[in-house]
Amino acid sequence: MYDIIIIGAGPAGLTSALYALRANKKILIFEAKNYGGQIINASNIENYPGISSISGFDFATNLYNQVKNLNGEIKYETVIRIEEDKTVITNKDKYKGKAVIIATGVTSRKLNLPNEEKFIGKGVSYCATCDGNFFKNKIVAINGGGNTALEDALYLSSIVSKVYLIHRREEFRGDAKYLDELKKKDNIEFILNSNIVSLNGDENLESITLEDINNNIKEIKIDGLFIAIGQEPKNAVFSNVVELDSKGYIISGDGVHTKLPGIYVAGDARVKILRQLTTAVSDGSIAATIAIKEIN
Repeated sequence: MYDIIIIGAGPAGLTSALYALRANKKILIFEAKNYGGQIINASNIENYPGISSISGFDFATNLYNQVKNLNGEIKYETVIRIEEDKTVITNKDKYKGKAVIIATGVTSRKLNLPNEEKFIGKGVSYCATCDGNFFKNKIVAINGGGNTALEDALYLSSIVSKVYLIHRREEFRGDAKYLDELKKKDNIEFILNSNIVSLNGDENLESITLEDINNNIKEIKIDGLFIAIGQEPKNAVFSNVVELDSKGYIISGDGVHTKLPGIYVAGDARVKILRQLTTAVSDGSIAATIAIKEIN
């Protein structure tokens, strides 16, 4: 029997563990792949309060080591179900907790092109607000047609020298108000009816190759590519114990409570306005603190 079982070893899950361990609770963390979550791929973090600059890997590793130094237990198993009595079933065994915190985060949709993984942190990013400042006065491209892509273009237009906004359709899906603002910018160029078909470079991304609907090919030299084609939560396996919105995010009402007592959610997996490192660790500390209080 564990006091708190935490699903996910990203910033939200590890912060939950840190708070629970400091309250002398017996915890167990499940992680399907590697600790750290998406932040581990960030080449530099410069918007976390109190830390001028740190790599995503170092930040995640420091947090992981804090948990391990307090004897936090981590099992690399895939959770396939949570029962209403807070039994957690993995691909290897069953575990019982007094409380469960779901901190599975989200996965950025990828283009699934050769070199994409290679260039993450070396020209390819999935978060303009996280990494935009590293491309100050440089040339970047954004791939996407929804509000995220349009907002990213507006944000980056005040930082970089030029933005190519690339969309595979003839019209953007985002709000007209964002599009109207973008049309007023003299450093934004729209490229419609086009797909990115290759990412080029040696150690770092140097250019992208585009193909339009007429099968015309052209290459654009850029310093950075922001992929904004959406994120995917992986919460379907929890649908028996939590309520999901139309996009698959966990509905948590006042913040971290789900519809079942004793089951909480923290971080990007839940419905929220802002998905950033600061809000993930905030959720983690709140979920653990509430869980501790309710267990006591």
